[in-house]
Amino acid sequence: MKKIASKTYLIPIFICLAIVAGAAYFYLFASIAKDGKEHFIYIDKDDNADSVFAKLDTMTTTSGMAAFSMLARHSGYGERIIPGRYAVKPGTGALQLLRNMRNGAQAPVRLTIPSVRTKEKLAAILGNKLQTDSLELAKTLADPAVCSRYGLDTMTIACLFIPNTYNVYWTISARELLDRMQKESRIFWNEDRRKKTKNLGLTEVQVITLASIVDEETANDAEKPMVAQMYLNRLRADMPLQADPTIKFALKQFELKRIYHGHLSVNSPFNTYRNKGLPPGPIRIPTVAGIDAVLNHAVHEYLYMCAKEDLSGTHNFAKTYEEHLQNAKKYSDALNKRGIK
Repeated sequence: MKKIASKTYLIPIFICLAIVAGAAYFYLFASIAKDGKEHFIYIDKDDNADSVFAKLDTMTTTSGMAAFSMLARHSGYGERIIPGRYAVKPGTGALQLLRNMRNGAQAPVRLTIPSVRTKEKLAAILGNKLQTDSLELAKTLADPAVCSRYGLDTMTIACLFIPNTYNVYWTISARELLDRMQKESRIFWNEDRRKKTKNLGLTEVQVITLASIVDEETANDAEKPMVAQMYLNRLRADMPLQADPTIKFALKQFELKRIYHGHLSVNSPFNTYRNKGLPPGPIRIPTVAGIDAVLNHAVHEYLYMCAKEDLSGTHNFAKTYEEHLQNAKKYSDALNKRGIK
Protein backbone atom coordinates (compact mmCIF):
# COMPACT_ATOMS: atom_id res chain seq x y z
CA MET A 1 0.00 0.00 0.00
CA LYS A 2 2.85 2.38 0.82
CA LYS A 3 4.39 1.85 -2.64
CA ILE A 4 1.08 2.66 -4.29
CA ALA A 5 0.70 5.77 -2.16
CA SER A 6 4.21 6.98 -2.99
CA LYS A 7 3.58 6.52 -6.71
CA THR A 8 0.34 8.44 -6.36
CA TYR A 9 2.23 11.38 -4.89
CA LEU A 10 4.64 11.35 -7.85
CA ILE A 11 1.91 11.82 -10.44
CA PRO A 12 1.27 15.51 -9.63
CA ILE A 13 5.03 16.13 -9.70
CA PHE A 14 5.34 14.60 -13.15
CA ILE A 15 2.36 16.62 -14.32
CA CYS A 16 3.91 19.82 -13.00
CA LEU A 17 7.23 19.02 -14.66
CA ALA A 18 5.48 18.32 -17.91
CA ILE A 19 3.62 21.62 -17.71
CA VAL A 20 6.85 23.49 -16.93
CA ALA A 21 8.66 21.72 -19.77
CA GLY A 22 5.83 22.50 -22.18
CA ALA A 23 5.77 26.12 -21.12
CA ALA A 24 9.55 26.39 -21.48
CA TYR A 25 9.41 24.78 -24.91
CA PHE A 26 6.64 27.14 -26.00
CA TYR A 27 8.51 30.11 -24.56
CA LEU A 28 11.81 29.29 -26.27
CA PHE A 29 10.86 27.42 -29.42
CA ALA A 30 7.42 28.63 -30.49
CA SER A 31 7.32 30.77 -33.63
CA ILE A 32 8.38 34.32 -32.86
CA ALA A 33 7.18 35.87 -36.12
CA LYS A 34 4.14 38.12 -35.87
CA ASP A 35 1.13 37.22 -38.04
CA GLY A 36 2.85 34.08 -39.26
CA LYS A 37 4.75 36.10 -41.87
CA GLU A 38 8.43 36.30 -42.71
CA HIS A 39 10.13 39.53 -41.66
CA PHE A 40 13.70 40.81 -41.87
CA ILE A 41 15.60 42.78 -39.27
CA TYR A 42 18.50 44.95 -40.44
CA ILE A 43 21.16 45.48 -37.79
CA ASP A 44 23.96 47.95 -38.46
CA LYS A 45 27.17 48.77 -36.64
CA ASP A 46 25.52 51.54 -34.62
CA ASP A 47 22.86 49.31 -33.08
CA ASN A 48 22.85 48.31 -29.41
CA ALA A 49 20.70 45.78 -27.57
CA ASP A 50 17.88 48.24 -26.95
CA SER A 51 17.68 49.37 -30.59
CA VAL A 52 17.68 45.73 -31.72
CA PHE A 53 14.82 45.01 -29.33
CA ALA A 54 12.93 48.02 -30.69
CA LYS A 55 13.33 46.81 -34.28
CA LEU A 56 12.27 43.27 -33.37
CA ASP A 57 9.25 44.44 -31.40
CA THR A 58 7.44 45.46 -34.58
CA MET A 59 7.74 42.01 -36.16
CA THR A 60 7.44 39.53 -33.28
CA THR A 61 4.75 38.18 -30.96
CA THR A 62 4.57 39.51 -27.42
CA SER A 63 5.65 36.20 -25.89
CA GLY A 64 8.36 35.73 -28.49
CA MET A 65 9.76 39.19 -27.82
CA ALA A 66 9.77 38.55 -24.07
CA ALA A 67 11.64 35.27 -24.58
CA PHE A 68 14.17 36.83 -26.94
CA SER A 69 14.83 39.76 -24.57
CA MET A 70 15.37 37.41 -21.63
CA LEU A 71 17.74 35.16 -23.57
CA ALA A 72 19.65 38.11 -25.07
CA ARG A 73 20.20 39.82 -21.74
CA HIS A 74 21.31 36.66 -19.94
CA SER A 75 23.66 35.64 -22.77
CA GLY A 76 25.37 39.04 -23.06
CA TYR A 77 24.18 39.56 -26.63
CA GLY A 78 24.53 43.33 -26.32
CA GLU A 79 28.29 43.00 -25.86
CA ARG A 80 28.82 41.45 -29.30
CA ILE A 81 26.25 42.51 -31.86
CA ILE A 82 27.00 41.34 -35.40
CA PRO A 83 25.51 43.58 -38.11
CA GLY A 84 23.48 41.91 -40.81
CA ARG A 85 20.12 41.09 -42.33
CA TYR A 86 18.40 38.36 -40.36
CA ALA A 87 15.21 36.50 -41.19
CA VAL A 88 12.41 36.26 -38.65
CA LYS A 89 10.62 33.30 -40.19
CA PRO A 90 7.39 31.56 -39.22
CA GLY A 91 8.42 28.55 -37.15
CA THR A 92 11.66 30.14 -35.91
CA GLY A 93 11.76 30.39 -32.11
CA ALA A 94 13.44 32.99 -29.94
CA LEU A 95 16.38 30.71 -29.15
CA GLN A 96 17.11 29.92 -32.80
CA LEU A 97 16.80 33.56 -33.83
CA LEU A 98 19.25 34.59 -31.13
CA ARG A 99 21.67 31.88 -32.24
CA ASN A 100 21.47 33.14 -35.84
CA MET A 101 22.13 36.72 -34.77
CA ARG A 102 24.97 35.79 -32.41
CA ASN A 103 26.64 33.68 -35.11
CA GLY A 104 26.12 36.20 -37.92
CA ALA A 105 23.97 33.70 -39.87
CA GLN A 106 22.47 36.28 -42.21
CA ALA A 107 19.68 35.84 -44.72
CA PRO A 108 21.17 36.74 -48.13
CA VAL A 109 19.85 39.56 -50.30
CA ARG A 110 18.84 38.74 -53.87
CA LEU A 111 20.79 41.50 -55.60
CA THR A 112 19.86 42.21 -59.21
CA ILE A 113 22.47 44.02 -61.28
CA PRO A 114 20.48 46.34 -63.55
CA SER A 115 21.25 47.39 -67.11
CA VAL A 116 21.70 51.11 -66.47
CA ARG A 117 23.54 53.89 -68.27
CA THR A 118 25.80 55.38 -65.62
CA LYS A 119 27.92 54.26 -62.69
CA GLU A 120 26.16 56.80 -60.51
CA LYS A 121 22.78 55.24 -61.28
CA LEU A 122 24.20 51.78 -60.61
CA ALA A 123 25.58 52.92 -57.26
CA ALA A 124 22.25 54.49 -56.30
CA ILE A 125 20.29 51.31 -57.06
CA LEU A 126 22.73 48.98 -55.31
CA GLY A 127 23.01 51.34 -52.34
CA ASN A 128 19.28 50.94 -51.73
CA LYS A 129 19.74 47.19 -51.43
CA LEU A 130 22.91 47.03 -49.33
CA GLN A 131 24.29 48.45 -46.10
CA THR A 132 27.02 50.17 -48.11
CA ASP A 133 25.60 53.52 -49.19
CA SER A 134 25.47 54.77 -52.76
CA LEU A 135 28.10 57.47 -52.14
CA GLU A 136 30.71 54.93 -51.04
CA LEU A 137 29.88 52.72 -54.02
CA ALA A 138 30.14 55.67 -56.41
CA LYS A 139 33.51 56.72 -54.97
CA THR A 140 34.83 53.17 -55.28
CA LEU A 141 33.77 52.91 -58.93
CA ALA A 142 35.45 56.26 -59.63
CA ASP A 143 38.74 55.35 -57.94
CA PRO A 144 41.46 54.63 -60.57
CA ALA A 145 43.49 52.57 -58.11
CA VAL A 146 40.54 50.33 -57.32
CA CYS A 147 39.63 49.93 -60.97
CA SER A 148 43.20 48.99 -61.91
CA ARG A 149 43.08 46.14 -59.42
CA TYR A 150 40.60 44.47 -61.75
CA GLY A 151 42.52 45.30 -64.91
CA LEU A 152 40.08 48.10 -65.77
CA ASP A 153 39.84 51.87 -65.53
CA THR A 154 37.12 54.32 -64.52
CA MET A 155 35.60 54.18 -68.01
CA THR A 156 35.51 50.40 -68.19
CA ILE A 157 34.84 49.32 -64.59
CA ALA A 158 31.17 48.81 -65.52
CA CYS A 159 32.34 45.84 -67.62
CA LEU A 160 32.77 43.94 -64.35
CA PHE A 161 29.00 43.84 -63.82
CA ILE A 162 27.02 41.17 -65.64
CA PRO A 163 23.26 41.79 -65.32
CA ASN A 164 21.88 38.92 -63.31
CA THR A 165 20.57 38.19 -59.83
CA TYR A 166 23.04 37.15 -57.16
CA ASN A 167 22.74 36.15 -53.51
CA VAL A 168 24.95 38.41 -51.38
CA TYR A 169 25.02 39.50 -47.78
CA TRP A 170 23.53 42.87 -46.93
CA THR A 171 26.77 43.84 -45.15
CA ILE A 172 28.97 43.24 -48.20
CA SER A 173 31.44 46.10 -48.67
CA ALA A 174 32.01 47.94 -51.95
CA ARG A 175 35.35 46.17 -52.48
CA GLU A 176 33.86 42.78 -51.58
CA LEU A 177 31.08 43.42 -54.07
CA LEU A 178 33.62 44.11 -56.82
CA ASP A 179 35.47 40.93 -55.91
CA ARG A 180 32.22 39.00 -56.19
CA MET A 181 31.41 40.61 -59.53
CA GLN A 182 34.86 39.68 -60.82
CA LYS A 183 34.22 36.06 -59.82
CA GLU A 184 30.82 36.07 -61.54
CA SER A 185 32.30 37.73 -64.62
CA ARG A 186 34.89 34.97 -64.94
CA ILE A 187 32.11 32.40 -64.78
CA PHE A 188 30.10 34.27 -67.41
CA TRP A 189 33.03 34.47 -69.81
CA ASN A 190 33.15 30.74 -70.30
CA GLU A 191 35.22 28.95 -72.93
CA ASP A 192 32.56 29.33 -75.62
CA ARG A 193 32.19 33.10 -75.14
CA ARG A 194 35.96 33.60 -74.94
CA LYS A 195 36.44 31.65 -78.17
CA LYS A 196 33.83 33.74 -80.00
CA THR A 197 35.40 36.93 -78.66
CA LYS A 198 38.80 35.87 -79.96
CA ASN A 199 37.32 35.02 -83.37
CA LEU A 200 35.95 38.57 -83.58
CA GLY A 201 39.39 39.99 -82.93
CA LEU A 202 38.01 41.87 -79.92
CA THR A 203 38.57 41.87 -76.18
CA GLU A 204 35.87 41.17 -73.62
CA VAL A 205 35.74 44.88 -72.79
CA GLN A 206 35.27 45.73 -76.47
CA VAL A 207 32.48 43.16 -76.82
CA ILE A 208 30.72 44.67 -73.80
CA THR A 209 31.24 48.18 -75.17
CA LEU A 210 29.73 47.25 -78.54
CA ALA A 211 26.90 45.37 -76.80
CA SER A 212 26.07 48.51 -74.83
CA ILE A 213 25.58 50.41 -78.11
CA VAL A 214 23.48 47.59 -79.53
CA ASP A 215 21.25 47.62 -76.44
CA GLU A 216 20.79 51.38 -76.74
CA GLU A 217 19.90 51.09 -80.41
CA THR A 218 17.14 48.51 -80.00
CA ALA A 219 15.18 46.79 -77.25
CA ASN A 220 14.19 44.10 -79.74
CA ASP A 221 16.35 41.09 -78.86
CA ALA A 222 15.63 39.44 -82.23
CA GLU A 223 17.09 42.46 -84.06
CA LYS A 224 20.20 42.85 -81.93
CA PRO A 225 22.39 40.41 -83.93
CA MET A 226 21.58 42.46 -87.07
CA VAL A 227 22.58 45.71 -85.37
CA ALA A 228 25.73 44.12 -83.98
CA GLN A 229 26.83 42.95 -87.43
CA MET A 230 26.23 46.38 -88.94
CA TYR A 231 28.62 47.95 -86.42
CA LEU A 232 31.12 45.15 -86.91
CA ASN A 233 30.99 45.86 -90.65
CA ARG A 234 31.74 49.52 -89.96
CA LEU A 235 34.66 48.66 -87.69
CA ARG A 236 36.15 46.38 -90.32
CA ALA A 237 35.67 49.05 -93.01
CA ASP A 238 37.44 51.62 -90.77
CA MET A 239 34.30 53.76 -90.80
CA PRO A 240 33.13 55.84 -87.84
CA LEU A 241 30.39 54.04 -85.94
CA GLN A 242 28.26 57.20 -85.90
CA ALA A 243 26.06 55.75 -83.17
CA ASP A 244 23.53 58.28 -81.91
CA PRO A 245 23.36 56.72 -78.41
CA THR A 246 27.02 57.60 -77.88
CA ILE A 247 26.14 61.26 -78.46
CA LYS A 248 23.43 61.09 -75.81
CA PHE A 249 25.93 59.52 -73.44
CA ALA A 250 28.56 62.15 -74.17
CA LEU A 251 26.04 64.91 -73.55
CA LYS A 252 24.40 63.06 -70.62
CA GLN A 253 21.10 63.93 -72.29
CA PHE A 254 19.45 60.54 -72.46
CA GLU A 255 16.01 62.00 -73.03
CA LEU A 256 16.86 63.28 -76.53
CA LYS A 257 14.45 62.01 -79.17
CA ARG A 258 16.36 63.41 -82.12
CA ILE A 259 20.05 64.03 -82.71
CA TYR A 260 20.73 67.27 -84.58
CA HIS A 261 23.90 68.38 -86.33
CA GLY A 262 24.78 70.69 -83.44
CA HIS A 263 24.90 67.73 -81.07
CA LEU A 264 27.56 66.01 -83.15
CA SER A 265 30.27 68.51 -82.27
CA VAL A 266 30.42 67.56 -78.58
CA ASN A 267 34.04 67.15 -77.55
CA SER A 268 34.09 63.72 -75.97
CA PRO A 269 35.94 60.44 -76.52
CA PHE A 270 32.47 58.87 -76.63
CA ASN A 271 31.50 60.89 -79.71
CA THR A 272 31.61 58.19 -82.41
CA TYR A 273 30.94 60.76 -85.13
CA ARG A 274 34.25 62.48 -84.45
CA ASN A 275 36.25 59.45 -83.31
CA LYS A 276 36.72 56.22 -85.19
CA GLY A 277 36.48 52.85 -83.50
CA LEU A 278 34.73 51.89 -80.31
CA PRO A 279 34.33 54.41 -77.50
CA PRO A 280 36.66 53.98 -74.51
CA GLY A 281 34.06 52.09 -72.51
CA PRO A 282 30.43 50.97 -72.44
CA ILE A 283 27.62 53.54 -72.53
CA ARG A 284 25.53 51.35 -70.27
CA ILE A 285 25.77 48.00 -68.56
CA PRO A 286 24.63 45.82 -71.45
CA THR A 287 22.16 42.97 -71.12
CA VAL A 288 23.24 39.38 -71.54
CA ALA A 289 21.12 39.37 -74.71
CA GLY A 290 23.14 42.32 -76.02
CA ILE A 291 26.47 40.65 -75.28
CA ASP A 292 25.40 37.39 -76.87
CA ALA A 293 24.04 39.29 -79.89
CA VAL A 294 27.56 40.56 -80.56
CA LEU A 295 29.09 37.12 -80.07
CA ASN A 296 26.40 35.47 -82.21
CA HIS A 297 26.02 38.29 -84.70
CA ALA A 298 24.08 37.97 -87.95
CA VAL A 299 25.91 37.74 -91.28
CA HIS A 300 25.13 40.55 -93.74
CA GLU A 301 26.80 43.44 -95.59
CA TYR A 302 24.71 46.36 -94.34
CA LEU A 303 26.63 49.47 -93.35
CA TYR A 304 23.77 51.77 -92.40
CA MET A 305 20.68 51.61 -90.24
CA CYS A 306 17.86 53.99 -89.44
CA ALA A 307 14.85 53.67 -87.17
CA LYS A 308 11.73 52.61 -89.04
CA GLU A 309 9.13 55.19 -89.87
CA ASP A 310 6.47 53.20 -87.99
CA LEU A 311 8.33 54.07 -84.75
CA SER A 312 8.25 50.40 -83.76
CA GLY A 313 11.76 50.61 -82.34
CA THR A 314 13.17 48.41 -85.09
CA HIS A 315 15.29 49.51 -88.05
CA ASN A 316 15.65 49.68 -91.80
CA PHE A 317 19.11 48.54 -92.95
CA ALA A 318 20.95 49.68 -96.07
CA LYS A 319 24.11 48.79 -97.95
CA THR A 320 24.55 52.17 -99.66
CA TYR A 321 24.48 55.71 -98.37
CA GLU A 322 21.88 56.67 -100.97
CA GLU A 323 19.50 54.00 -99.74
CA HIS A 324 20.18 55.07 -96.17
CA LEU A 325 19.24 58.67 -96.98
CA GLN A 326 15.88 57.46 -98.28
CA ASN A 327 15.27 55.55 -95.05
CA ALA A 328 16.37 58.55 -93.00
CA LYS A 329 13.93 60.83 -94.80
CA LYS A 330 11.05 58.46 -94.14
CA TYR A 331 11.91 58.43 -90.46
CA SER A 332 12.37 62.20 -90.27
CA ASP A 333 9.03 62.77 -91.99
CA ALA A 334 7.35 60.45 -89.49
CA LEU A 335 8.82 62.43 -86.57
CA ASN A 336 7.79 65.74 -88.08
CA LYS A 337 4.29 64.46 -88.70
CA ARG A 338 3.96 63.56 -85.02
CA GLY A 339 5.56 66.80 -83.85
CA ILE A 340 8.49 65.02 -82.19
CA LYS A 341 11.47 67.30 -81.74
